[in-house]
Amino acid sequence: MDPGRCRQHSETIWSCTFSLASFSCVSPARAQHLTATTGCFLRTSGAVQVGTINRGSIALAEVRLENVTKVYPGDVKAVDGIDLAIVDTEFLVLVGPSGCGKSTTLRLIAGLEEITDGRIFIDDRVVNDVPPKDRDIAMVFQDYALYPHMTVYKNMAFALQLRKVGKEEIDRRIQNAAEMLGISEYLRRKPKSLSGGQRQRVALGRAIVRDPACFLFDEPLSNLDAKLRVETRAELKRLHRELQTTTIYVTHDQEEALTLGDRVVVMSEGLIQQVDTPLNVYHQPINRFVAGFVGNPSMNFLAGELIQDNGKVTFQGAGLSLVVDGDKGVAAAGWNGKEVVLGIRPDGLFYRSDDHEPGVRPAVQVKVQVVEPLGSTTDLYCATTTGDRLIARVKSEPIAEDSTIALFVDQDQLHLFEPGQYGGSITRYA
Repeated sequence: MDPGRCRQHSETIWSCTFSLASFSCVSPARAQHLTATTGCFLRTSGAVQVGTINRGSIALAEVRLENVTKVYPGDVKAVDGIDLAIVDTEFLVLVGPSGCGKSTTLRLIAGLEEITDGRIFIDDRVVNDVPPKDRDIAMVFQDYALYPHMTVYKNMAFALQLRKVGKEEIDRRIQNAAEMLGISEYLRRKPKSLSGGQRQRVALGRAIVRDPACFLFDEPLSNLDAKLRVETRAELKRLHRELQTTTIYVTHDQEEALTLGDRVVVMSEGLIQQVDTPLNVYHQPINRFVAGFVGNPSMNFLAGELIQDNGKVTFQGAGLSLVVDGDKGVAAAGWNGKEVVLGIRPDGLFYRSDDHEPGVRPAVQVKVQVVEPLGSTTDLYCATTTGDRLIARVKSEPIAEDSTIALFVDQDQLHLFEPGQYGGSITRYA
């Protein structure tokens, strides 16, 4: 693999056909949407929606991007020929550093930016030239975008009034959404009298009442404090489970991405680096960029080379010599004498050899520079004998700064990469 930029990796793209007969629980809003768009009759029984269908299996709504490119004046390529398919009811998260193209991609789907090249499909309809209001999407912004002079009720009703929805139907949708979000008591208030978390719920409610085919979230939790962000994140997961509506969510917060997404799309420099489940992105990163971006603290990287002797593969570099055995050793066998980068996550390093087993062995002597107690765990910022930095997340116990200690390595958490920022994984499937 080219150690330069990773062009695009999307190994788990889904394009599925479902049978409505398999739906045992969808929301009333989703049932109404499916009935309208597929011609299928969905019976309701209390809170449970049971689908019955006469036409066999059908292809449900999806959002699909084909070779989508966005170039700004000055030949600034924000999105570089990406391909992506989001299946109906999926919660997909776009994550990456600032300037990677994730928000631009979302705005292209919403119709807020004009596409330079490629095609965007919603429900198998090309929407390149379709105005945002006609795309059947609802967007929630980072800054809430509420009308300050309107009450919560009127904010939620406004888009429905523009669409000439009847008053009784508007009231029914608002009351249902408000109850779902726990904001019924705020319907007569104006946004200025609400907290940040309450305003975000109002923004969510305004999107929900539209009953769209797809929700688009552009970093909606960025303005909330840490505690409220965690609470709202859980609320979003619950809402998605209840509404069963396709959701595309943009964030720079990897923790949000891993906890919310059915799949995670990691982007950099306008390109998709990896599309996969949260656990696969974390445990089987496709390249060094993904490995370093996903995880907090980020993965440790140490440059060195692989030496093969008597059938044994050893990583040598950064003041340590570490045997790479098992499947990883087999995968690395062809790299004898070549430069590689060793990756190890902070929670794969241990202060005591019996803290984890099997596969733990003494590996490296380090000098502890900074100790950060976090409660049940402690982060140690260390330096190897060659001055390379290592971060270890260990069980909490008294450890003195400026002391020299031995760190033990979990062999299962070793990764080997080709050199370079986007160097491919050598041991991904090992």
